[in-house]
Amino acid sequence: MALSGLDIYKLLPKTNCKDCGFATCLAFAMALAQKKVSLEKCPHVSAQARDALESASQPPIKLVTVGVQGAKFEVGNETVMYRHEQKFHHPCAIGFLIDDTLSKEEISKTLENINELRFERVGQVIRPDLVCVKNTSGYRNKFLAAVSTVEAVSKLAIALYGDDEGTMAEALKLCREKRPLIVCGEKASSTAFINLAKEFGVPMAISCASLEETAEITTTAKAAGVDEIVINLSEKRLSKRIQYFTYIRRSALKKNFRPLGYPVMAFTEESDPVLELAEAVTYVTKYAGIIIVKNTDRDFVYPLLVARQDIYQDPQKPVQVEAKVYEIGKVTRQSPVLVTTNFSITYFTVAAEVEASKVPSYIVCCDSEGMSVLTAWAAEKFTAEKIADTLKKSGIEGKVSHRKVTIPGYVSVLSGKLEEVSGWKVSVGPREASGITNYLRSWKD
Repeated sequence: MALSGLDIYKLLPKTNCKDCGFATCLAFAMALAQKKVSLEKCPHVSAQARDALESASQPPIKLVTVGVQGAKFEVGNETVMYRHEQKFHHPCAIGFLIDDTLSKEEISKTLENINELRFERVGQVIRPDLVCVKNTSGYRNKFLAAVSTVEAVSKLAIALYGDDEGTMAEALKLCREKRPLIVCGEKASSTAFINLAKEFGVPMAISCASLEETAEITTTAKAAGVDEIVINLSEKRLSKRIQYFTYIRRSALKKNFRPLGYPVMAFTEESDPVLELAEAVTYVTKYAGIIIVKNTDRDFVYPLLVARQDIYQDPQKPVQVEAKVYEIGKVTRQSPVLVTTNFSITYFTVAAEVEASKVPSYIVCCDSEGMSVLTAWAAEKFTAEKIADTLKKSGIEGKVSHRKVTIPGYVSVLSGKLEEVSGWKVSVGPREASGITNYLRSWKD
């Protein structure tokens, strides 16, 4: 049974030293009871208390690590049902299914395409995480050949999916150093795969038809010494899967039911690319820890990665770029100077329009704590005084020969005050970023 905050508090030092980051030991105990912090945050807890609090300090959803440095991801260890309550901490892994029925040339070409799937969006690099090799053929040699090709060519973490424990053992010998995830097929012996996971020290995914069966197998696996487990439900219907995923999440977080306290994975079933994308995005939003898709086209993968990036962004902390001077194009001392906030979407929208204008320009980003222009202005984070201070401290005065600066049209009210406190001549730019291109083309020093 889970301990209450008061139960935990009785076992803590009660010194209120604040070394854990909380104002009091009671506040820390309450957070620990809600699984929002780990026991390691308290450096003064006694060994006896640590043993008593072991269960309470464990995350409700086990953290599972797949792969090694350079090609590694972590899933699980989530603490809330809804992202607005706090945030989702470990982005779900997105991977691709590789059937061993494909030829070596087809597998190599597919992997080369997958290796190129890297995108930059709002200052962050987003990419897939995993390649899952499935023993669809049922033949050992074909599966081992496919695994060898993936091990040699892929830059991502690896998952191995099959039913035969002997074949899986041989495959693990080929890529053990990469710490792959082994996926126990529907026809496989879960006991045999548990033994493999323990022998090779790798995480495993169990395939189950029901939640009852899932709880039985995870309990058996944990008792055998396998702690890093992923749940793979064989249910094919999307609506039913979402119900199961939600139930698993709720059981782990709200009921502290350990047998279901593991991340889940999902293989897409749809063959049509549009429907498959919709299915995959649904899994992103509804608690899947690992999502395996079939389509590797850039136009399919990019929106899926964007959906993941948005869902796993901290809703209480806007995405922001560094507050500094950015040079767009081959700037000179006569180039225009534009001012905006350091909200990532605002900056990259402005930067894209400046690039489209073909007019080399400076963009001065003010520290608005990641707020957009109007929001920052309303919160007094984007004022004439702050803009003037940024112009002075950013070094832009030494980069240009003129003293002309353009502010966003939405805050034209700041122009007079800004001229007064900065000494710069202020021009009011367009209200919408789409007007920047024509504005810059008509700009004169």
